[in-house]
Amino acid sequence: MWSIPCLGLVVGLIGLPSSSGWALRPVRLPTKTTSRRILPTRLASTTQNEEDTKQSASLKPTKGSVVKIACRLQPEGDFVPEPLIDGIVLHEEDSTVDLHFMLGWGNYLPGLHDLILEDPMEVGETRSGVSVDAGWGDVNPNLIATISFQDSGMNPSQIKVGSQLWLQAQNLACSVTAVTDTTFTIDANPPLAGASYQATVTLKAVEEGPVVGPYTTKETSQSKYEVCTFALGCFWGGELAFMRVPGVVGTAVGYTQGDVKDPTYQEVCSGTTGHTEAILVIYDPTKATYETLVDVAMDRLGENKYLLNQVGNDKGTQYRHGVYYHTPAQKEIAEKVLKSFGADCVTECKAATKFYFAEDYHQQYLLKSGQSARKGDTTVIRCYG
Repeated sequence: MWSIPCLGLVVGLIGLPSSSGWALRPVRLPTKTTSRRILPTRLASTTQNEEDTKQSASLKPTKGSVVKIACRLQPEGDFVPEPLIDGIVLHEEDSTVDLHFMLGWGNYLPGLHDLILEDPMEVGETRSGVSVDAGWGDVNPNLIATISFQDSGMNPSQIKVGSQLWLQAQNLACSVTAVTDTTFTIDANPPLAGASYQATVTLKAVEEGPVVGPYTTKETSQSKYEVCTFALGCFWGGELAFMRVPGVVGTAVGYTQGDVKDPTYQEVCSGTTGHTEAILVIYDPTKATYETLVDVAMDRLGENKYLLNQVGNDKGTQYRHGVYYHTPAQKEIAEKVLKSFGADCVTECKAATKFYFAEDYHQQYLLKSGQSARKGDTTVIRCYG
């Protein structure tokens, strides 16, 4: 343990786990820019009378609504993006892309949610020339530190520009950005901090979102969208896997199946609350069936489905895996799929209980860390960003 004064934190700096023990892993990071975040401001607005917007024209977008937008996001300044989400264009002649998501749940870009919600758009309205944060806020200088090798106890031969390290006490990834003979500099900002896009957005439709709650035999809303919950060990990688599935319109990570109200991450990690890390998924069943989503979950678990209270190197009841059904129809499908893996499969199959949302910094964590959430992407998901 050692102190980084400019972070104002006491942290443990360790490498990432590998089969041979602790190791440092180089990563390719998106290019950063120092441009400041500009909050969404309406610079131009037009209204279109499209036939397919009439049925939802009376609905106003609110948190929890499911919206369909036509969107183009063009990088501003010297920002050269990794293709992390759909809708990014690199040339003026590129057309818009249709996006479909639940408002207020953070998928795609927070700035798109702000643009639609803060001064509520109307169906058919277009807003253009709007600067939207691309990387989750400004660069925070307090998350950058230069440390001497002598103070850190690190072996200089292990540290290279681009290496990714772990701030153990804060459960936070950081990257090495500079190395000298005596010091190295780390940056715990998200890789895309400070970058922005110029957005053009047309609101095409607004629909009622589902009621998010525990298992019930009664119909709780008129929404066509449905809710499901899975536990797959560390919730970061599982959430990104579901974000990539066409038909999934919202995801969130949190804690479920426990006995303590509103637990914190630290409390859940202690293994004393009974909760497991979980992913809540909102989906359109006409585009992604529940069975498809259960298959995604079980494929991600792989051979871990036969390990009790363990996924990979993560061990403990807080990492137990499970499929938690919300309706009788989901129960029937979940039991059928899990039964197909034989009696040795120890993945839980239980009724969904109260879901407590995890802290903001856990939400869409791997997207914020620079991994792709594009629909249909099959790039290997790195568990630690």
